[in-house]
Amino acid sequence: MHFDLTDLRLLLAIAETGSLSRAAAAFPIALSAASNRLRAFEARCGVMLFSRSASGMVLTPQGRLVIDRVRQVVNESLRLKETMQDLAGHRRIVLRLAGTTVANSSFLPAALGPFLADHPEIDLQLTERNSAEVVQALHAGDIEIGVYDGSLPAADLVSLPFRDDRLVLLVPGGHPLASRRETLFADALAYPFVCLPPERSMQRFIESGAERLGRALQIRVRAPGFDAIAQLVAQKAGVAMLPEAAALRLVRELPVEIVTLADAWASRELRLCIRDWETLSPHAHSLLSYLCGDLPR
Repeated sequence: MHFDLTDLRLLLAIAETGSLSRAAAAFPIALSAASNRLRAFEARCGVMLFSRSASGMVLTPQGRLVIDRVRQVVNESLRLKETMQDLAGHRRIVLRLAGTTVANSSFLPAALGPFLADHPEIDLQLTERNSAEVVQALHAGDIEIGVYDGSLPAADLVSLPFRDDRLVLLVPGGHPLASRRETLFADALAYPFVCLPPERSMQRFIESGAERLGRALQIRVRAPGFDAIAQLVAQKAGVAMLPEAAALRLVRELPVEIVTLADAWASRELRLCIRDWETLSPHAHSLLSYLCGDLPR
């Protein structure tokens, strides 16, 4: 039996509005044409889908079963249309992510580049937030994927391992701390710091750590990124706290030294998080696969 998609969409409109005239107006289609389509459909199927009365049209028990199937067919047709538009490059997909300073600066670019190359139909909106803000953004539906500090409780989210992160001190060659293999953050507070801008999530984390010790950072200068910070440290403007992944690269290029932080909070596990699998879009699922390997469907 052949089904016309226009007929199916009309059936849904009648079921949702409870009125043939309102459904016809919303379509739009002439009332007489809508009535003829409905009668012809019921006649072909041999099933009365709606009971008619002065107050409107109500689905019969058989109609309720049919309309559930109709809704599935119409929704699948819409998904097919979107897929064909994607393949033809006529529709842009936007995925929204948020991560911490460390995730965005040190780990995500290496994974996002190949993903974008393999998916030219997708655009990414990547924002920087602290871990608590990442979780809040997921709950609010502002983002689809987040990267946060795994020590933060997030029992109501789906959480997946991403990368291990360690914060270290970067000091100039010949600095009093350079001869140590490791030191406590409290000991480093005796020296001036080269820092990120105050609005960066990692910088807020560092400054709040000093406040918990009842101290304040001696901020000598702020720089926009890790490379600029390392250059200032090399010129003895101060010491800095950086992700180990960034520091290992910079120490090969500049006369600076890495000093491990002995504080437990300096070693962190970065984790990916989503709200749930059921509402995750196929494109977001593909991105997760790039970020952490094969995932359950």
